[in-house]
Amino acid sequence: MFFILSKTLYFFLMPLPIIFIIIGTGVLMKNKRWKKRLIIGGLSLFLFFSNPYLANISMKAWEGAPLPLKNLPSHDIGIVLTGITNRYKKPNDRVYLARGADRILHAMQLYKLGLIKKILISGGSGKLIDNTVDIKEADELKKILLMGEVPDDDIIIENKSRNTHESAIECTKILVTQFPNQSVLLITSAFHIPRASACFDKQEYITTSFGTDYFNHDKTYNLDDFIVPKSSAIKIWEIILHESLGIGMYWALGYI
Repeated sequence: MFFILSKTLYFFLMPLPIIFIIIGTGVLMKNKRWKKRLIIGGLSLFLFFSNPYLANISMKAWEGAPLPLKNLPSHDIGIVLTGITNRYKKPNDRVYLARGADRILHAMQLYKLGLIKKILISGGSGKLIDNTVDIKEADELKKILLMGEVPDDDIIIENKSRNTHESAIECTKILVTQFPNQSVLLITSAFHIPRASACFDKQEYITTSFGTDYFNHDKTYNLDDFIVPKSSAIKIWEIILHESLGIGMYWALGYI
């Protein structure tokens, strides 16, 4: 039930649906005072969420700064969390990487540099309705590592989990039974680290986090970053709100 709820509830709690509901209610409102308040309030929210400067500084606070590789100690196993491919694109004769490909590419780089000795890829199907013939994302990402000449013996697959909570549970089972007392590096998108690391902490397994796929930037701001609304800013707020709500729901359910 939670899996289905988590995939549907978020839609109604994102910036654009909220803005449309507020403005739409204002348009239909007969009371002139409330009509004006709701329309102005909806437009104000739109200007806030679509402001590139506010979105970037908020994401920078959420993600933190990248860890320099020279400051990263070596680990026995690197866990790569999935959610970075388009599994339904055809023909199925290649791996279609989406935003977040840094997760697997940086894991490969860390392996090549000797900073991790094995790579555990975690993630199965993310479909609302279970489909046993659905493509498992961990299996797809393994193909990327093999093409990068990472030995098959150094790749571990966990393809049962459907979300971060389940990944933490399934990965911990593998680590405890097959690789006890190994140092573990958790590799995922920087915006996802707070929730992901909390899930592994709940399983009482110590991991170090390594952020990838950063959305915030350090570029010099132009005038239009302060005054011109952009859809990319709304996307950033969707990510922050999605993760914030996810953390709240996970906490309420005892997952973290």
